[in-house]
Amino acid sequence: MQDNNPFGEVVYSYSRRQALEDGVLVDLSDLPISKQHWKIQIATTAAVWNLIEDAIANDGKDRDGILNDLYCLAKAKIPTKTQTDRIYFRGTVGKATQNFILHCGPGDSPVPCLTLMLPSDD
Repeated sequence: MQDNNPFGEVVYSYSRRQALEDGVLVDLSDLPISKQHWKIQIATTAAVWNLIEDAIANDGKDRDGILNDLYCLAKAKIPTKTQTDRIYFRGTVGKATQNFILHCGPGDSPVPCLTLMLPSDD
């Protein structure tokens, strides 16, 4: 039996759905602030979500305010002419300034989705 996949048999796969179920990704798509900024699904890595939760608990910050700031910073970096699937930007969450990546790519289907992450999550 011949496999039509030029790369051979899939040894292991981990879907976006599984990552959301496992808590590796946190779905932000249903939050009103996310719907105001994005027309496609968006999730963040657990590491970014932990930064946001720490800023809420320790610095008295507001979740929607933090996300609004990060979304606006990311949007300001979207290039008008260059084709790229990643946006690199710096943002402050709580008292710490971090480097972030906003990646746009397919999820478990070819439909595009966004993932907000730290460089170490990539």
